[in-house]
Amino acid sequence: MSETFTSVSQEEAGFRERERLSFDLDADICVIGAGLAGLSIALEAARLGASVAVLEGRHVGWNASGNQLGTVMPGFALPLADLIERIGFEDASELWTLSREGAEFVRANATEENMPGIGLTDGVLEVSNVDAGDRLISRLQMLNEDFDTEAEGWQVDRVREVLKTDRYFHGVYYPKAFQVDGRKYVHGLAALARRAGARIFEDTPVVSIDHSGIRKRIVTPSARLRASHIVLAGNIHLGAPLRRLSETLLPVWRYAGITASLGERVHEIIGFKGSVMDSDGVDHFRIVDGDRLMWESPETTWAARPQRFAGAVKRRIRSIFPRLGNVEVTDMFGGVTGQTVHGMPQIGQLRKGLWVASGFGRQGMNTSALAGQLIARSMLWGDERWKLFSPFELVWAGGATGRVAGQLVGLWGRASSAASGSLARYRERVRVKDREREARLAEANRAAGTGPRRQPPGERPRMAPPQPPAPEQAQPASQKTSQETSHVQGVSQ
Repeated sequence: MSETFTSVSQEEAGFRERERLSFDLDADICVIGAGLAGLSIALEAARLGASVAVLEGRHVGWNASGNQLGTVMPGFALPLADLIERIGFEDASELWTLSREGAEFVRANATEENMPGIGLTDGVLEVSNVDAGDRLISRLQMLNEDFDTEAEGWQVDRVREVLKTDRYFHGVYYPKAFQVDGRKYVHGLAALARRAGARIFEDTPVVSIDHSGIRKRIVTPSARLRASHIVLAGNIHLGAPLRRLSETLLPVWRYAGITASLGERVHEIIGFKGSVMDSDGVDHFRIVDGDRLMWESPETTWAARPQRFAGAVKRRIRSIFPRLGNVEVTDMFGGVTGQTVHGMPQIGQLRKGLWVASGFGRQGMNTSALAGQLIARSMLWGDERWKLFSPFELVWAGGATGRVAGQLVGLWGRASSAASGSLARYRERVRVKDREREARLAEANRAAGTGPRRQPPGERPRMAPPQPPAPEQAQPASQKTSQETSHVQGVSQ
């Protein structure tokens, strides 16, 4: 099923009348932030019978949650091998199980019945910019055998059969991973939460929070709210009352573009139907709306107008798939995510009744979904699996210095990826030329008859005739003397 990112419903466009909190209210749970994480918590808690109020300073999904590509698969931003090294195999396995449950939470909600036009399709392909066959084998064994995740290794030929470019080598195919229309999902999630009984108040920023006592107090410009639990589910925009938490996140703006209609040629060049992402985290793309290409690539640590990066998206598409030519980018969008220093999300209880669900930059939709399940069940059922995230503490992200460092690290990472890819392709061309040279040499030897001759089938090999022994080695001295005498006589005659 196709998905369209240019036409949205009236509710998504903001024409639905937004409800502001203009009266004092009591609730079991107050969620601050109406993004993917906050709405997932609200939905799960409301389904479990709690009264829930969501406070959003702007509108539902206004930032990164409403501007993402909609790819859903297990895992975290921190590589699996690093996760095991940090917390051990058993805890890493439990966290991975939670990430799979988060993906299934999204799948269960993203149905056509719940969210018409959500456009769920299966299959995600992660491709490598370098020739990494050995690492691929060990990773597949770990995923399949140790972490119960269905994954399939693709050789270079198979990758290039569906992606007509020499930029990519091996790949890992996740058949149970999937993608949805990301914009429709966040608004569909809000609709499900409202249907379950949660109340969502937009244009309602938080002025202050008093988290002492059993009943916490939240002050907004026009009303007050009391709740037993407060969940900080915002990003870097949590505001002045929560600035210390915001400063533990490095803000990173990611931009994506959608091309004009490309016709059948896009299917001839990109034959994979799901999402494609490279192992270095530089490119992420897929075909949408039948024959348009949605591509995410540019990244900065400072805000800018998305339209400014349309040229960068065009150049990136052209460098990876030159056969597509000079494509036209008709739509640009982007948002800021908060990335943590340690590469894992911030999920857990800061103090009694005060919870955090943040730091989802580069984590994927499954991670915000698992936060929703985990925190709601922790507040209402006493589930303590949130403590698996305790080793990943809140770490200051460095402020303006951290932004500069993050920008430099990002530039270095993209340059390193480009250099590694260029070197890998150079080595591949050298190997191809060597094989071609050896083939030409072998053909020339066969034509000249100087190559090794093969014995005709059925013919016995010929024995070499015996060679006469050397005179000085095989004949006694007396016989040698008589032969020399006869030879002299024969010469005289």
